[in-house]
Amino acid sequence: MARSKLSLPLTVVVVLHVLLPGPVYAGPEMDPYKILGVTRSASQAEIKKVYKRLAKEWHPDKNKDPGAEDMFIKITKSYEILSSEDKRANYDRYGQMDDTQPYGNARYGHRRDSFYFDESFFNFPFNSKNHRDFADSKYTLHFNQYVNDVVPDSYKRPYLIKITSDWCFSCIHIEPVWKEVVQEMESLGVGVGVVDVGYERRLANHLGAHRTPSILGVINGKVTFFHYAVAKEHLRQFVEDLLPQRLVERVTDKNDLQFLNSWHELNKPHVLLFDQVPAVPLLYKLAAFAYKDYLQFGYVDQGLSETANLQKQFNINTYAPTILVFKENTDKPADIIQAKGMKKQIIDEFMSNNKFLLAPRLVNQKLFDELCPVKQFHRRRKYCVLLITGDEEIFSFGNQAFLSFASTNTREVVRFTYVYQRLQQPLCDILTQNKDSVQSQPQVVILERRNAAGKTFFKPVTAWNGSEEDKQRLQEELERLQKDPSILIHDAVLPELNNEFASVFVIRWIYASYDYLSEVIDDIIHNNWREMMPLLSLIFSALFILFGTVVIQAFSDSSDDKQTKPKGKDGTKAENGSSESSSTSSRPPKKNFVEVTELTDITYMSNLVKLRPGHMNIVLVLTDASKNILLSKFAKEVYSFTGSLTLHFSFLNLDKHSEWMNTLLEYAQDAMQIDADEDEGGNRKIDYTGYVLALNGHKKYLCLFKPVYTGEDFDSKSSEDEGAISAGRSRSSSRDDHPQRKSNRARSISTLQIHHKLDRLGLWMERLMEGTLPRYYIPAWPGLEKITPSK
Repeated sequence: MARSKLSLPLTVVVVLHVLLPGPVYAGPEMDPYKILGVTRSASQAEIKKVYKRLAKEWHPDKNKDPGAEDMFIKITKSYEILSSEDKRANYDRYGQMDDTQPYGNARYGHRRDSFYFDESFFNFPFNSKNHRDFADSKYTLHFNQYVNDVVPDSYKRPYLIKITSDWCFSCIHIEPVWKEVVQEMESLGVGVGVVDVGYERRLANHLGAHRTPSILGVINGKVTFFHYAVAKEHLRQFVEDLLPQRLVERVTDKNDLQFLNSWHELNKPHVLLFDQVPAVPLLYKLAAFAYKDYLQFGYVDQGLSETANLQKQFNINTYAPTILVFKENTDKPADIIQAKGMKKQIIDEFMSNNKFLLAPRLVNQKLFDELCPVKQFHRRRKYCVLLITGDEEIFSFGNQAFLSFASTNTREVVRFTYVYQRLQQPLCDILTQNKDSVQSQPQVVILERRNAAGKTFFKPVTAWNGSEEDKQRLQEELERLQKDPSILIHDAVLPELNNEFASVFVIRWIYASYDYLSEVIDDIIHNNWREMMPLLSLIFSALFILFGTVVIQAFSDSSDDKQTKPKGKDGTKAENGSSESSSTSSRPPKKNFVEVTELTDITYMSNLVKLRPGHMNIVLVLTDASKNILLSKFAKEVYSFTGSLTLHFSFLNLDKHSEWMNTLLEYAQDAMQIDADEDEGGNRKIDYTGYVLALNGHKKYLCLFKPVYTGEDFDSKSSEDEGAISAGRSRSSSRDDHPQRKSNRARSISTLQIHHKLDRLGLWMERLMEGTLPRYYIPAWPGLEKITPSK
């Protein structure tokens, strides 16, 4: 009796230990310290060193032992626990190896203070390699499989993915609900996947899953996490929320004509589902998502009084769901299907058979490839009858006649299409052999594509206005084509079609931004901070950079103002053409003047020899006499180019450095086709006044501007004045009486000629910026130390 009383509490403890959702461990062989062979006081460096040695020893690629793979997994898992301070402390305190389990319950989970039961004894469905659920193994995903298969397929159907791991006890609790949901979702067309963190850590990190179990959805390549309690209704609603909100339009008696008549604008058949339930069925939403690029979907709730006329018009049976497809004829459906318990396979077949209009318009290359595929085999030829027309009202009769002809000639090997010449001009010019790119009369062309590079055989059949003669001629050509494909005598390489719907990119961008903001708000609400950290880090970094830039700019502006105040006088001089030497570096001016630096032996190294790569110095050559005139004209001509950070402006005084100018241009003798005057001693004297040099100090080349005098009105005046002066030479009295007047006239003529030497400098600067000027390379820059002695 006493023995039975003692055994009763022991039995209760054993039963509670089995049934309670506390952690259960697989025995002493799963002790991470023993697996790695380290003590509990081992440091992180010791653990890491031992792990590297054991990982090399037991790696399956190097160790052919049958148990090497299992041992390698245990080593990796043990290191994962002991390398994390939190997981290690959790294991030391509670004997717990899964960080997603609640802490505590030590009397049930700590095997040193209590006892353990072997997994094989109770046959728990742990996710170990030997006991992994067979149903999960069917959906196991790998990284390459996810990237190459799942992500592209997610643009046609959503995916529901479970993140699990070995020794995940919470995964056991959600398993019954997960199996039931998977069975239902898979029958509706939802993709299913399972990621084991122990084997696919890279994929888990890529998805942003940092704990097990986790459930997430993937649609259009975007990952969304499930945050609610794992229940069938919640998961079903989660899948439905993944789908875009504008897939299916509600249709009533008020908007049915607007919905059906939009086939011409959207270039798609329209599908209507009639059903008794107020909410759009998930199966229908999934079908709408899969065929969103081909069909436009609407839903009619038969329980509403506002849909009574629609049901009566199309004679809808109220006892079973009905799907109608409308093409160009909105009064009569092109196809119909009605069945209780509509299955995915039936809907897919129905949609696939009605993806295109009877005569669709070619609006992009993708549609062209599907309607007019490339020839693959001799017996599987596909011909396209293409109407080249316009979208104006005058072409409507011919277009309607072409549609009527296409509806009565439904052949498997012939596809009827049309194209607007205004929107697809390059294609139409080739097929109509029109070289002037002028819109011609509507024309019908039969073509066959031969390869993916665009090679096509075609034949213009007839000009098309929709008459019976045109239809008869086209019918005869199609019959000839069936007997003799060689009648397609022309060949050409067709260009890629323009995407006529590209303008809706802005709307899609707005929708994508809205979805992204909704996802961010949802993550914030559910405190998913670990997944939000990259985004928050990016936002705070951007704000910090922006704030720092504003502060630095504010301080730099205040310092620049202080520096530019004493230089205001010099700036005014540069604007008036009398700029002197300046030690400031050339940069985009903040005032209306040009900063010009004199090229001397002091500024020679910084402004030329050691000029930064990509920078150029624009040097004006002048003398003391022409300095004020040329600087004024130079400032006006180059002012519009001062916004460039790579251009610097200087001037060279010939009275001081004419020897440097002679030496420099001797290096570039090809550029020197300069007229020279001979002085009294017979020496050639070159006047460099008004020359402009563009000097690239890093690459050692120059571009040369030679003065061009364009003052034609002043030429006539000067010739007249010269005539008057020569006539006056025969009269000495006149010459002696007016010496001051003659001197003033000569000085005025000289001033005007100097001023006009830089008339073409603006055009030359534009060519310099374009890089079209000839370049004359210099072996080395001559020194500027010597000053020309004054004579």
